[in-house]
Amino acid sequence: MIKKIDSIAVNYIDEGEGDVILLLHGWGANITLYAGIIDVLSSGHRVIAPDMPGFGRTPEPPGPWCVDDYVDFIIKFIGSFGFTKFSIVVHSFGGRVFFKLNSRQELPFVIEKAVLIDSAGILPKRSLMQRISLRCYKIARAVMSTKVLHFLYPDAVEDMRRRRGSADYNSATPIMRATLVKVVNEDLEPLMHLVKCPTLLIWGDQDTATPLSYAERMRELIPDAGLVVCEGAGHFSYAEQAPKVHGALLSFFG
Repeated sequence: MIKKIDSIAVNYIDEGEGDVILLLHGWGANITLYAGIIDVLSSGHRVIAPDMPGFGRTPEPPGPWCVDDYVDFIIKFIGSFGFTKFSIVVHSFGGRVFFKLNSRQELPFVIEKAVLIDSAGILPKRSLMQRISLRCYKIARAVMSTKVLHFLYPDAVEDMRRRRGSADYNSATPIMRATLVKVVNEDLEPLMHLVKCPTLLIWGDQDTATPLSYAERMRELIPDAGLVVCEGAGHFSYAEQAPKVHGALLSFFG
């Protein structure tokens, strides 16, 4: 299905009937990767899942977005349906959007329950060597960006960024690279205590992108939170341990 939100043609899935569950995917992903979750939940609920701008079959935003821009988009997307309460399931980057969304004042809807699967939102603490490496990189980037050196070595700065960049960064377009930089450098831990709805954390104990320690910290900060650990699973626990995750979702949502 396609729905226009601020001139962006948003691709989305709308399946099932009953109480609404909104699904927000992770960075670099799209709604097709969550077909198992959608099939399970849509048997007793109405599941709505958009490809967020810049992912799947939804075009990129007009310029680099921060998390708040994605929140504004989701508020308008939800508003286009007219419902005033829903539950939410998020994975990875979708967790960032949820924490910022939940922190907004006077929302026109109520979030009844939340499921966070290997969610992002906590800023990793850099070691001393990592801080030194980052400082050296910033100095070198500033030097190579001067007019003379940029003229002599026009690709030097981009080559430096590519060597330091993650797979997500290097595979992204210029707009989405700038978006990724804005997104990952924001620490949302101070917003987590604001989550008041019943919350289920589902995590792979081998997750290296958002380690299990993040889940344990979220469980401490969110007043009504429980944790399901998927042994042997990584960042995509919903796919690696699908039966366990599906069972936890069905139990949580009833």
